[in-house]
Amino acid sequence: MAELSEVRAAKASHTAALMARPNVVGVGIGHRIKGTEQTDELCLSVLVADKIAIEGLATEALVPKTVNNVPTDVVQIGTVRANQVPTGKFRPAPGGVSIGHYQISAGTLGCIVRDRTTGQRLILSNNHVLANSNDAQVGDPIIQPGGADGGSVANDHIANLERFCTIDFGETSGSGCGIASTYAGIGNAFANFLGSSHRVSVFQANPQAVNLVDAAVARPLNDGDVLDEILNIGEISGITEGVLGMQVRKSGRTTGYTTGVITQIEATVSVNYGSGRVATFENQLIAGPMSEGGDSGSLVVALDTQEAVGLLFAGSTQSTIFSPIQAVLDCLNVEF
Repeated sequence: MAELSEVRAAKASHTAALMARPNVVGVGIGHRIKGTEQTDELCLSVLVADKIAIEGLATEALVPKTVNNVPTDVVQIGTVRANQVPTGKFRPAPGGVSIGHYQISAGTLGCIVRDRTTGQRLILSNNHVLANSNDAQVGDPIIQPGGADGGSVANDHIANLERFCTIDFGETSGSGCGIASTYAGIGNAFANFLGSSHRVSVFQANPQAVNLVDAAVARPLNDGDVLDEILNIGEISGITEGVLGMQVRKSGRTTGYTTGVITQIEATVSVNYGSGRVATFENQLIAGPMSEGGDSGSLVVALDTQEAVGLLFAGSTQSTIFSPIQAVLDCLNVEF
């Protein structure tokens, strides 16, 4: 039976090659499943959108039974998407309720954290909830409830965007290709002549781009408009590391209070943000189906304590993806 150190080494060596296979959306460390029963055997979990019979797969798409003598297990979790879809107004607002940047549909207010330097209370959620997937500006209005739930800047402005961890989609502005830049310039000049507001930008792909968190914080306009507690969970007392088999819970805008079990750790996952943008995340935690669109931003908490485990940001019909809470706090320079 493989040791955890051996599985970690195999993951480090083979993640890139496994992720390059069609239909593979992630690689994590989990317990091998035989039939419908979960065993105690550690394995490299290869996460696929759809489980396809071997006969229907090309040779290059097959997942080897072992890598570095570590067993693999193909696990179907569906297409992983950032949880954002287009429910009441709360003042003061607790964690677990609808919130969002004024230009998005709606996500979830995770909880209240403190700036490590100033002690200022800040609202924690995802980049794609509070910062419109990198497209927002610091100071932009945040509304509660989110726009999809009837919120508006005029009536529901609760905070302003403070800062966010940038999501690297593997593209950088500009390109080493002069021809592409020239064509873009000609196209934009022509669009300007015609009075069109559309413009062409040149991007250079970076397939090595990886992310650790999808996270952002916003500063409340009035400190009394937000609560430290989370709906159906209460106040957070600290943090803890997510481990295989850990029972967890969350309170979110769409599905409310739900529970689940961590099935993979240290996972590498490709997340679809729509509009052709896909971001790769490293060292993620995966649980079963305990969320739906709009639950993004929910704080994931241990079932038997008041300790935070991670920040939920994506999922599928068969999985919930969240980032380890320490990485979130460090990126944003905040604490509980």
